[in-house]
Amino acid sequence: MKNYRKLLCLAVLTLGFVSCGEKKETDPMGNPIEETKTTTTALSSKDLGKELFEGKGMCATCHKPDAKIVGPSIKEIAKMYTEKKASISMFLQGEADPIVDPTQFEIMKANFAITKTMTEEELKGLEDYMLSIK
Repeated sequence: MKNYRKLLCLAVLTLGFVSCGEKKETDPMGNPIEETKTTTTALSSKDLGKELFEGKGMCATCHKPDAKIVGPSIKEIAKMYTEKKASISMFLQGEADPIVDPTQFEIMKANFAITKTMTEEELKGLEDYMLSIK
């Protein structure tokens, strides 16, 4: 009986120490899953702007680099904003009047629902991207 108690105590202590160790995730087959560390490369402001222009911002639906579709071309927008030293970001926030083609302003207002939710960094990226198109 004494040996049984000693063996039981030893088993409990062993399990206690083993279960306190570092826990590792396993896949469904019981194999340990190794942690992978990913590094992300920060996009340049211009690259972020291009990504937003073609994606979330939905700008590419109406604006092309060098052709008027629904709205003016990016080149035309960049030229006007550069010449007038105006801010595309301010316009996209609804805080500045349209200067390129005011007749298209009502159509553009629909996109303000998207652009007004963008961060300053995103708006700066859009502006940098658009001004880089020459």
